[in-house]
Amino acid sequence: MLLQTALAWGLAAVVCLCGVASAQGIYSCVDAKGRTLTADRPIAECLDRTQQELTRSGTVKRQLGPSLTAQERAAQEAKDKLVAEQRGREAEEKRRDRALLLRYPSRPVHQQERATALAQIEEVIKAARKRTLELAEQRKGIQAELEFYVKDPRKAPASLKGRLKENDSSLTVQRKFIGDQEQEKKRVNLRFDQELVKLQQLWAPVAGSLPRLLPQPEI
Repeated sequence: MLLQTALAWGLAAVVCLCGVASAQGIYSCVDAKGRTLTADRPIAECLDRTQQELTRSGTVKRQLGPSLTAQERAAQEAKDKLVAEQRGREAEEKRRDRALLLRYPSRPVHQQERATALAQIEEVIKAARKRTLELAEQRKGIQAELEFYVKDPRKAPASLKGRLKENDSSLTVQRKFIGDQEQEKKRVNLRFDQELVKLQQLWAPVAGSLPRLLPQPEI
């Protein structure tokens, strides 16, 4: 009776172990010597090559890549980082393209915004030039007063000298401001030119997808 019970427990243990192994799947690979190896766990002889995990029916469940050295892992991580950064740049570029196309759905809209931006800068320049002319007229008056002291400039009042110095400073500021605004016009034109190059690429597929409204010639 005891013998039969022991045999029963042993048989149950074998069945249990087989069930665990079966549930884990079967691993198969071809080692460096060309031998096909199988096991119920990843095969140590094939750590440097691809292994296949098979289901109980023999179909491939997944593939396990070869184990990497520390140097190989570092190289792979660096490569993965570059790929991720590239994908991030591409996603950001697509986002900017969509935003640009929404802002400028057609060339006339883009042209109008360029004209508006340049007109605003030109108004600022006109105001600065007007102020420059006013300062120039003021300077003429100051110089006319200084003519009384041409023989001995040291006798000129300090207030008059101060007005001349302030006028010079204001003229310098206005001229620099006008120069900066002229440069801003160039930057605005350059930005719109660069946008136009990109927009022409974005508009082309959209225009190609629109229905053809013109009547087709009869054949």
